[in-house]
Amino acid sequence: MARTLIGTCLAVLLAVSLAVPALAEPTAASLFGAEKRGSRQAPQPIGTYARGCAAGLVQLPETGPTWQAMRLSRNRNWGHPETIAFIQRLGARAAAIGWKGIYVGDISQPRGGPMTSGHASHQIGLDVDIWMLPPKRLTLSRAERESISSISVRSADQRRVNGNYTAAHAALLRAAAMDPAVDRIFVTAPVKVEMCNRATRADRDWLQKIRPYYGHHYHFHVRLKCPRGARNCVTQRPTVAELSKGGDGCDETLNWWVTDYLDPPKKAARPKPPAKPAPKKRGARDYTMDDLPRECRRVLAAD
Repeated sequence: MARTLIGTCLAVLLAVSLAVPALAEPTAASLFGAEKRGSRQAPQPIGTYARGCAAGLVQLPETGPTWQAMRLSRNRNWGHPETIAFIQRLGARAAAIGWKGIYVGDISQPRGGPMTSGHASHQIGLDVDIWMLPPKRLTLSRAERESISSISVRSADQRRVNGNYTAAHAALLRAAAMDPAVDRIFVTAPVKVEMCNRATRADRDWLQKIRPYYGHHYHFHVRLKCPRGARNCVTQRPTVAELSKGGDGCDETLNWWVTDYLDPPKKAARPKPPAKPAPKKRGARDYTMDDLPRECRRVLAAD
């Protein structure tokens, strides 16, 4: 009787286990997105800009003498100390060229890592978005920072800058590119075209750091170099020098962004390959902790 009862229970448990799918492993984005503050560790970017995390990040003050952090509800105004210092330098430069300062978009989450929405990068505390909107004042309330929008500096056909783009934008981008901590800056291609057309022969080396990329017409994205001594930080490859073949990037590869990229040349029709389901491409929001450097587990577990 007892054996029969035990056998029946085991059969029921087996049936239940087969009927109920195993719980999915939590994504790294959900784990890092739940963190509300940085870890009490020495500052350390870990991994790559698009697959990593960061220890010891510090929070950019919501308001400073020449900046305001925007979209505070996202809690993404955390960065490596060198990133925070860069923002302060750039804000001062903005004030020197006639702006009130800068509006700062996303930097990173408190402990970096993948995000549940938005960016694929911004994971190691060394990326920061700067709005194209020149601040009229630096006294915005929290509510205003959630509702106000930046401006686009690109024409509707995506081939040139529009009337929102000014000499001050060019001066601010140049100041950012000249900063020795900066690795590269992503901006809409028409801005780079305009900068190439207006740069003098004697003042072009910094243009190498200005990299065209789709989107990026409401803000420009500054990426800093791995800080000295950051042994777990992976430098981006190819370098800007390799991408521009040692030049300033004002060549046919730039023109592609405002020609073939927008209107691809027609290709001769080819026989269709046999239909077969393509494997789903995994992105940052699909990563589990096993996809990140092992040091990221220590970052999550730290106080």
